[in-house]
Amino acid sequence: MTSPSPAEPRSWLTTTSKGLYCVPGGFFIDPAWPVERAVVTHGHGDHARPGHGAVLATPETIEIIKVRLGADAIGDLQAVRYGETTRIGEVDVRLVPAGHILGSAQIVLDWRGARIVVSGDFKRRADPTCPAFEPVPCDVFVTEATFALPVFRHPPDMQEIARLLGSLRTFPDRCHLVGVYALGKCQRVIRLLRAAGYDQRIWLHGGLMAMCDVYKRAGIDLGDIAAVSEAGPVRRNDLFQHQTFKGAIVLCPPSALGDRWTRRFPEPLPVAASGWMRVRARARQRGVELPLVISDHADWDELVQTVRDIRPGMVWVTHGREDALVHQAQAMGIAAEALHLAGREEEGS
Repeated sequence: MTSPSPAEPRSWLTTTSKGLYCVPGGFFIDPAWPVERAVVTHGHGDHARPGHGAVLATPETIEIIKVRLGADAIGDLQAVRYGETTRIGEVDVRLVPAGHILGSAQIVLDWRGARIVVSGDFKRRADPTCPAFEPVPCDVFVTEATFALPVFRHPPDMQEIARLLGSLRTFPDRCHLVGVYALGKCQRVIRLLRAAGYDQRIWLHGGLMAMCDVYKRAGIDLGDIAAVSEAGPVRRNDLFQHQTFKGAIVLCPPSALGDRWTRRFPEPLPVAASGWMRVRARARQRGVELPLVISDHADWDELVQTVRDIRPGMVWVTHGREDALVHQAQAMGIAAEALHLAGREEEGS
C-alpha cells in the first residue's frame, strides 16, 4: 500500500465501503457503518449513525445524537465548538459552520501543509436556526450535490411562506397540514412563519416535539407551539376539536400527510416543504395541494457560487447529482471527480 502523501489527496483521504477515511488521522467522516472513531458533520440519520466507538462533533450535534439515538448508542462523545482545532492522530481537525441545520459543520482537515474541507450537507442562504456557511480556502473541497442540476433554483424562503399564509387567507376554514422533516426543516419553517408576522399557535405532530425541545434548549425561540395531543382526545363527531384546528397550521412528518391521523382535522389541506417540491410530479404523487420549495440544501446556483468562492485546486462530489457538478467545475477550470459514496438519503431536503 502506498504511503499517504500531502501532495496526493486521495492517498490520505480515501473512499471505503464505510465512507471517507482519513489515513493519517485514523478516523472516518460520516461513516455509513459502525467504526472505531468518527467525525460527524451533523445529526441527520444518514450522517450520524449508532454503534461508533467514538464520535467528534459540535456540542449541538452531540445533543441531537443523544436525543435521537440515546446516550448509550455511541461509546465516547467529544464535543468541539466551531473554530476550535483538535489534533486527531497527525491531522488538525477544525469544525466550521455549514448552514444546514443546528450544529451542522464542515470538517477542515490540515495535514503537513495540505488542506481538505468536507462540506457535509450545506446551504448558503440565511437561516435563523443555525450559523451561516463559512467558505474556507482549501486544496480539495468535498461537496454534496443533492440539487446539482440547473433546474433546481430555490425561490426566496419568504416568498414560499407568503404562499402558505395566502392559502390560509383563501381557505380560512381549512386546516393546513405542512409536511416537514423533524430535524431542521420543522424548526426553520416555524421561524420563517414568525419572521413573516405569524404569531398564532403552531400545532405539531408528537413526533416533532423532541427536536423542537433541543432547539429551544439551544436558545432558538419558536414562539407558541404545542403538540396536537394537547387539544384533547379525539372523539367521533368532535365538533369542538374541529373548531380548534380550523384555519390552523399543523406541522407533521411528511409520512403523516397520508395517514389516518389527519382525519381529526377540518378539511385538511396537505402542504409539503422541500426542495423536491420543485418537481411537480413528486408533489402530485404525494397528494400535496400546496408544494413549498423550501430546502436545507444549496441549490444549483449556490453550489456553483460556493465552488467559485472557495476556488479549490480540486472538487470531489460525495452524493447527489454528481455528474452535473463535476462537469460544471471542470468547465470552470477546476479538476473534479465523483466519489459515489453510498448511504446518503434524500429525506429532509
